Formats: sequence, C-alpha cells, structure tokens
Amino acid sequence: MIKVVLADDEAIVRVGVRAVLAAADDVEVVAEADNGRSAVDLVLRHRPDVAVLDIRMPGLTGLDAAAEIRRVGSGTATLILTTFAEDSYITRALGEGASGFVLKTGDPHELIAGVRAVAAGAAYLSPLVARRVVDHLSGGGPRLGADERVSGLTAREREVLGLVGAGLSNGEIAKRIHVVEGTVKVYVSAILKRLDLRNRVQAAIVAYEAGLIPAET
Repeated sequence: MIKVVLADDEAIVRVGVRAVLAAADDVEVVAEADNGRSAVDLVLRHRPDVAVLDIRMPGLTGLDAAAEIRRVGSGTATLILTTFAEDSYITRALGEGASGFVLKTGDPHELIAGVRAVAAGAAYLSPLVARRVVDHLSGGGPRLGADERVSGLTAREREVLGLVGAGLSNGEIAKRIHVVEGTVKVYVSAILKRLDLRNRVQAAIVAYEAGLIPAET
C-alpha cells in the first residue's frame, strides 16, 4: 500500500484529490494538511511514501515543503500539484527535489499514475506540464541544444534516459533492458553527472526535449 500525506490550503481541493486517490486500491491517504509546515510535520510523523503538495500554500509553500522534506532525509517522494498559470514555479521546483508535477485540472488518472511513479522512485510529469515547462525554458520557441547535449551519451545511456523520461522506475527500466537494477542505478547516476542534472525530473525534461522518450511508453 502506498501511503500518502496530502497538503492543500483549499479544503475542496483536498476532498477532490482524496476522492481520486481513494479510487486506487493501492493508495491510502494517511494524513492531510492545509499548509506546508504542517505537511512537513506530518511527513516526519507518518513517514509516508509520497507527499502530494499544492505548489502555493500559506507560510511554507509546496516548493519550500518539498525542499524541507528532502533536507530532513525522510525518504518521502514529493508530487507537486500545479496549474497552467505557474510555469515559473515549476521551473524553480526542478531544483528543489520534487519528484513530479501533476495538473490540478488534468486527468485524474494522471494523479494516480504520478503517485505510483514517484513512490517507485521514478520521476513523473503530466504530459501537458512537460510541454509547458519546455516552452517556458525555451521562451516559447523551439528548444535548441537538446540533441547536442545528449550526443555525448552512449546508446545505452540515451535509451535509459528516454525510459527515465517516460516515468519508469529503476526496477522497470532493468526489466525493460534486461539488466539488474543496480546497473540501471549506475547508468542513471552517470547520466545525471554527465549532463549536470540534479534529479530525475530534470533528466525527464532533457529526455522530452531531445525526443528520446519511446513512443510505446
């Protein structure tokens, strides 16, 4: 069972998110908060697998809470709830340790998929969020340099990067390319280092920009 702490300052949003997650038989909301500070406290108390955080909350924002959760080493992955109007917040959050981003107004199945993905150690970006992030980073025009940036990777590293971008966990990637999970961890670490990336979410963005995500995923 995937245990979740949910934080949003709007009660009606929490009700909706909780209802969506309740439809998944492998997800359980163990606690709720209406601000970022309480969310961090609940994470330390319950040690959930995932914290679902609204990007904007009073006192401590979702981004601040994600950074704090990462800092304290709770082992909890963070999934950020966002809207189309908050592109700049999303790009800032790429460096704050968040594991994924889901639109509040998106398909409910994306929320469940996001929770499952980040709980398994993968990155997750709703497709529309990924498109908006790429547009924001490129000023709305075509993103240049992505192909060149990944050109120094080996064919296997490019394949692994594409699967990271598709939201697969290390275990899923290992099964896909027929290696042990430890080998995938080595590949991912090498990719992050060579591309100067801080986390899997940033790697997913690069994979998306470079067109490395397999169509069948």
